[in-house]
Amino acid sequence: MVSDEMVAPLLEELRPNAFAIAYRMLGSVSDAEDIVQEGLLRLHGAMQKDDAIASPRAYLATVVTRLCIDELRSARVRREMYVGEWLPEPIIGTSADDVAARAELGDSLGMAFLILLEALSPEQRAVLLLRDVFDYGYDEIARIIGKSEAACRQLAVRARARVLERRPRFEVQPERRDVLVDRFFAAIEQGELEALEAVLADDVSLHGDGGGRAPALGQALQGRRAVARMLLNWRRAALRSGGYEVRRTVVNGHPGALIATAEGAVVAVWALDVVDGRIATVRSVVNPDKLAHIPHTTDFGEWLRRGNRVP
Repeated sequence: MVSDEMVAPLLEELRPNAFAIAYRMLGSVSDAEDIVQEGLLRLHGAMQKDDAIASPRAYLATVVTRLCIDELRSARVRREMYVGEWLPEPIIGTSADDVAARAELGDSLGMAFLILLEALSPEQRAVLLLRDVFDYGYDEIARIIGKSEAACRQLAVRARARVLERRPRFEVQPERRDVLVDRFFAAIEQGELEALEAVLADDVSLHGDGGGRAPALGQALQGRRAVARMLLNWRRAALRSGGYEVRRTVVNGHPGALIATAEGAVVAVWALDVVDGRIATVRSVVNPDKLAHIPHTTDFGEWLRRGNRVP
């Protein structure tokens, strides 16, 4: 039997990689953490029983991946019944290092890529991530998901055909990107329609996820003028509700912000995609269930209703 003193450090060492797999599979921080914890408990139990485990990392990856596949199969029904547009739960960090502590960075962490993964079957998603993001060999993947190597290769081909061709190309120059994002938030803060339109792509899209728990767009809004007007309408509503604060941060490895009340409670998370020198996508998560892992949150709908109350 392996002592807890020896096992505990190993489990903590394996946790980040397991979380990186689970989060990309599920797009949910809370569900990923639950599955990783279950995987670690199973690994701990197996090691306590003196089971021969040649690679604890491979054992944990197998358990976590299979649990995620099972979760995705049941989640499909919930996603079909989801109110409004579904967006991943955001991962927040004030710097790239903060985010990397929980999951490896890269475009595979971005919301755009995670949304594209929704078009795949659970097995396709697992094979694509394990092979193209985490660099597992097909022999390892075959053991993890319980299929032949040939079947795994075919799953990967189909997954790439559906996803990678549509994978967006983001702005890669941080200085240029950051200046553009500064102009974006400054234009909103100052209520300047023309300045805001100037930083938006012609086909910019605005997405909102309230999950039926908070006011949000029923469907995505597209086009420079429409998106700019909606963002400034939001600003006016926020001012009527007592004011707001924008806290710039990193959201899923890309520029973003926490939107907070004047008292400092977080009500929304915005994630931005920058493509070809313009803001191409704005995603706003206001569903309180998806913000529960972020400290000091409050109900977005209740905050907005302040502005409509009669004194």
